[in-house]
Amino acid sequence: MFSVSEHWNPKQKLLRNIILKEDKFSKAIDIILDLHSIVHSCDVSSRDIQTLEDQLWDGLDIKAFVTMPTLKDVTIAWNIWYITRIEDLTVNLLIADEIQEFNCKDWSAKLNIKVSDTGNAMTKNEIIDFSLKINLEELRNYRMAVGRRTRNIILNLEPTDMRKKVQKDRLQRIFDEDGVLDVEDSKWLLDFWGKKNIAGLILMPLTRHQVVHLNDSLKLKKKFSRMR
Repeated sequence: MFSVSEHWNPKQKLLRNIILKEDKFSKAIDIILDLHSIVHSCDVSSRDIQTLEDQLWDGLDIKAFVTMPTLKDVTIAWNIWYITRIEDLTVNLLIADEIQEFNCKDWSAKLNIKVSDTGNAMTKNEIIDFSLKINLEELRNYRMAVGRRTRNIILNLEPTDMRKKVQKDRLQRIFDEDGVLDVEDSKWLLDFWGKKNIAGLILMPLTRHQVVHLNDSLKLKKKFSRMR
């Protein structure tokens, strides 16, 4: 069974210490890919391990996927959408200056949603409505597609890329492509990401941010099982 404290935190700490050291670049890339594999299905990295995400999907039924146990919670559906959209936007647009995966295929139709932003500004009722509409299997497919593209981008980084600052025109692309909304609960993300370099984006949100929300999703799964 995967443990954040035992299996994740020591690797994240090591990565923080070496990610900007050019002589440790190869080691840093190995750790990034290792951490990234843990927050995605084993199908993304082709590793023969059960990942944190695999633990979440194991035995997860549709009711648990869409249920908000209390008004202090969100849903598993929202959590997965949230971390996946942020990975898609920050890696493909901010790091690689490429087309985001969401716009490469007709994901909106496949997912059965009209939303394209991260979901930060959703109300509780909007989160529930969104969760009931989104297609679970297509969300898994979208997440795997995003994860595979991320790994290719990470493998093509150069040591000097880590210190590069996020470019303003790339941040504008996220806004123009409706990745964030023009409301305070959403657009603050652009300010947050805009203060980072590539190494900073890798540390947060690409790795640490995802493990936090997957861990939260596992707690939601347990809460739901206790409600039945």
